[in-house]
Amino acid sequence: MDRVREYVGYDLCEKIKGGKPCSICILDSGIIAHKDFDHRIIEFKDFVDGRISISDPYGHGTHIAGICAGSGILSNGKYQGMSPTSTLVIGKVLGDAGEGKIETLLDGIQWCIRNQRKYNIRLLNISVGLIQKVDLEKQQALLNAVEHAWDLGIVTVCAAGNNGPKPGSVTIPGTSAKVITVGSVELHHHYESLSNYSGRGPTTQCVAKPEIYAPGNNIMSCANNGWYTKKTGTSMSVPIVAGGIALLLQKKPYLSPVEVKLRLFENSKQLQGLEHHSWGTFYLPYFLSDRDS
Repeated sequence: MDRVREYVGYDLCEKIKGGKPCSICILDSGIIAHKDFDHRIIEFKDFVDGRISISDPYGHGTHIAGICAGSGILSNGKYQGMSPTSTLVIGKVLGDAGEGKIETLLDGIQWCIRNQRKYNIRLLNISVGLIQKVDLEKQQALLNAVEHAWDLGIVTVCAAGNNGPKPGSVTIPGTSAKVITVGSVELHHHYESLSNYSGRGPTTQCVAKPEIYAPGNNIMSCANNGWYTKKTGTSMSVPIVAGGIALLLQKKPYLSPVEVKLRLFENSKQLQGLEHHSWGTFYLPYFLSDRDS
């Protein structure tokens, strides 16, 4: 996360002062009480096994939450996440081996919507996705659910999936024209390149996806053993963007999802060779400023 923060220009931004941190809802494999989350896990719901206490045997959700909102206290700030004051609302929609069902994810999205006002949920992070071979009716139900959350004011950020690089390989619900879909870039010494696995558009509706890219390779973040671990995938790219959006909403809580997405479009950093396929890469100083594109 230290390299990620450098790449997205985190330290070049003026420190966010004032404002009320919003809540980020993460639907994934759960979470543990890692010290980097302090006391900011304000709600947990297990849609798989009905456990009352927080848990994450698979570890994927804990890692995502650390990228999004870890304080980095155990690493003296080295592995701090993007929005270290945001509160976390966690829905466990994946099983202990990372498996999941569409119905469970749908339950999680509806739960997020029902608790939107109670917990001041402004963001929904979905780092899981479905391949397009799934039943069309179920695909549409999932797309309808994320778009309903979006219409109600919840900025929904989804993964492009790891089935690239063939065209049309973005996973659902990242294919929705409304949501913000994130792909992965690899960081090299003096340049970046698209991760070969990162899902590519266009969608079946000829929508260019993903809109934005962020680092996704070997990201060090919170582990379910209470320490840190590295993981790779577009799953890791999503909370980088979601956490950055949380910083914006802390500063400008009145922005709608459409306004946030427009701001992202106008304030991305161009990625050479992708000018006609993507808005570019996520760059926080542009995104938080009031610069014109």
